[in-house]
Amino acid sequence: MNSAYQHTTRAEVSIDLALQGGGSHGAFTWGVIDRLLEEPWLRVEAVSGTSAGAMNAAVLAHGWRLGGAAGARAALDGFWQRVAQTAAFSPLRRSPLDWLLGRWSMGHSPVYVAMDLVSRVFSPYHLNPLGLNPLRGILAEAVDFERLADSPVKVFVTATSVHSGRGRVFRGAAITPDVLLASACLPTLFQAVEIDGEPYWDGGFTGNPTITPLVLESDAVDIVLVQINPLERTETPRNAADIANRMNEVSFNSPLMKELRMIAVLRQVVDPGAGEGARWARMRMHRIMTDELAHLDASSKLNAEWSFLSLLRDEGRRAADVFLQAHGNALGQRSSLDLDALIG
Repeated sequence: MNSAYQHTTRAEVSIDLALQGGGSHGAFTWGVIDRLLEEPWLRVEAVSGTSAGAMNAAVLAHGWRLGGAAGARAALDGFWQRVAQTAAFSPLRRSPLDWLLGRWSMGHSPVYVAMDLVSRVFSPYHLNPLGLNPLRGILAEAVDFERLADSPVKVFVTATSVHSGRGRVFRGAAITPDVLLASACLPTLFQAVEIDGEPYWDGGFTGNPTITPLVLESDAVDIVLVQINPLERTETPRNAADIANRMNEVSFNSPLMKELRMIAVLRQVVDPGAGEGARWARMRMHRIMTDELAHLDASSKLNAEWSFLSLLRDEGRRAADVFLQAHGNALGQRSSLDLDALIG
């Protein structure tokens, strides 16, 4: 895919990435990252991610350690190809009608419908007593976790404590395959993942993603948020599937919006002169998202066909290119996302 925006003569700008989760919709984020890393003047300093965003973050950092931006792009491509190859053997597939109509939804898949009905009665502890997760093997191949902390790109991963209901941010050497699986653990599909004797669920319940570590622990000033879950819909959902889909979007956007509002308030009241206050006052916020994901329902987040992942990747690249054309000059200079508007 040819990119309309190219700027090769700019001074280097360090950025942080904040990556939302969303199952296979994380391939959109892959496309965004792939496009941003084509710009030689952009350098990723740190990444905060949840669920699929956490996996993109870890793979990016692993690849960057091996070969800089080019290594990160190659690592992400390999990871998502492994996801698609594993999904090719899954019984969870689109229905023939969805294939014919070109729909990416899994909502009419007999296996998906059966899983949805059974999960309302039986838990993963009954249906998957061994706690098997195909992503474990994929992650083991995609990331060298023993050396992840050596990457020049810092990684922050959020998971939710089942007992306390609080979010926990993992960083550095503490990031393991279990941490990434915990960050992506939907409690109706998988058993809680135990880390240091404590069970964890999907980080999207408490931070999707968590922004604060990027402000306090990274030298970069510009944070680029890659948002997967649609913020607004113009129509009121009326059938069961649409209601469940909108509930999913609202619940997984809520922690992010609360944190952004908190940041907006802090920026107005802190002392910008020195210390922690200066970090909040000088931060610059940007956002990349697309309206195209609003046309997909929650069930499509379980669709890992290569054709679908490729479509999402290309949309991510397109959205990143649109962002660079509209706001590329703002990076390193000013915010392109008006946080103060969130207070109102």
